[in-house]
Amino acid sequence: MNTLSWIRSVNGTLGHLVPEHVASKMRRAFMTPRNLPPRDWELPLLARAERITLRFGLSALRWGQGPTVLLMHGWEGRPTQFAHLIDTLVRSGYTAVALEGPAHGHSPGNQAHVVLFARALLEAAAELPALRAVIGHSMGGSAVMLALQWGLRAEAAVSIAAPAQLLGVLRGFARRLGMPARARAAFVRQVERDVGMPIARLDVKGYQLDIPALVVHAEDDGLVPSSEALAIHEAWFDSRLLLLPEGGHQRVLSDPQLIEGVQALLAPRHASERQSA
Repeated sequence: MNTLSWIRSVNGTLGHLVPEHVASKMRRAFMTPRNLPPRDWELPLLARAERITLRFGLSALRWGQGPTVLLMHGWEGRPTQFAHLIDTLVRSGYTAVALEGPAHGHSPGNQAHVVLFARALLEAAAELPALRAVIGHSMGGSAVMLALQWGLRAEAAVSIAAPAQLLGVLRGFARRLGMPARARAAFVRQVERDVGMPIARLDVKGYQLDIPALVVHAEDDGLVPSSEALAIHEAWFDSRLLLLPEGGHQRVLSDPQLIEGVQALLAPRHASERQSA
């Protein structure tokens, strides 16, 4: 029996007897990320980075000079996963600032969730120059959309492989780990308590999204279904949808079509800045 099968078996038994206990253990697992090391292909970009520390200890990496683009990685992710995109941004004359989310990298904390990521984006934006764009991958993409509801100001945004709402993520996690109905309900209640708001409010369908945007997703994403991108696109009035046939959940970050799409989103304003200079 592998580890997942064992967890599912235990949860299936104890979840009927002590649902709150099982829910509490799974909630801690859901919110406690591992700090995974960078891959070899990320190391050259890491070596060129300037590490900065923002208020409250939030850590970020910075490259280049020019209008600022703020990036947020996903769950258990790293700034350098954006390596190909950051290299392109720097060559195009932008400053790329990539955050290390709460409980990730050098940033403080031992738990993370989308609300903490959204607050981190707001904290960073308060200390940075006006944002040309904000870009988020996976949970970072969901955090970008939430932060925009809370007053994050940027001229454009990019959502990559992001879920459209949190409830589906929670239910999928609970199902994969074999939690019976009472434990699943307790799990959702406990997550709501920790994030400080009803889970139903963390849904793009109720958001006001009115800046130009690019919504990117790979159709073979095994973690977040590409149907989530369709929901985001439908809710985002001024958005372009880019569905890629392959790229999974992580490789999509290096796809040339994604990089070209970001360049196209940013190009009109950047061209006018060069002409007026």
